[in-house]
Amino acid sequence: MSKGKKKSLLASDSKDKKYENKIIVELQVVLEKANVVFNMDNLPFTGDLPVGINYMHLLINRFKKMGTKGNIIGIFHGDAAYLTLNDNAFNAYCNVITGNPYKGRIAELLKQGVQIEECSVSMKNHQWGNEDLQPGVKVNNGAVGRLIQLVQEGYIQIQP
Repeated sequence: MSKGKKKSLLASDSKDKKYENKIIVELQVVLEKANVVFNMDNLPFTGDLPVGINYMHLLINRFKKMGTKGNIIGIFHGDAAYLTLNDNAFNAYCNVITGNPYKGRIAELLKQGVQIEECSVSMKNHQWGNEDLQPGVKVNNGAVGRLIQLVQEGYIQIQP
């Protein structure tokens, strides 16, 4: 570097990591009560994990940490309907022998109190029965109507 010229430093160039990425929270979010429905009709992924399933996990853990009362419901339909299938049905639908790689995450959500629902219209379109679903998954009589019902009841809809 020539004399008299200063090299501009980027935050990533800084040796002092203490001040890098400083965050000042200006709006504190406090939720005493929240009812949330996840519209699980598409398949955005982060790596191998569907984004919506990951968001449900993050939110239920956040609710517990903050002491937030309320409910979380995941409604699976459309392109994401197969995520609630048991191993045998998943293998047949996806033409694999691995079983459903998401069953553990779904089971964990159910255990934490998240209600997981499958759309009967999607099931009919794929010729699935209740026996093809993972244990604990409930069947509604149509995802779109169910979403409308829950929004009218005050649920906030999240579309991952």
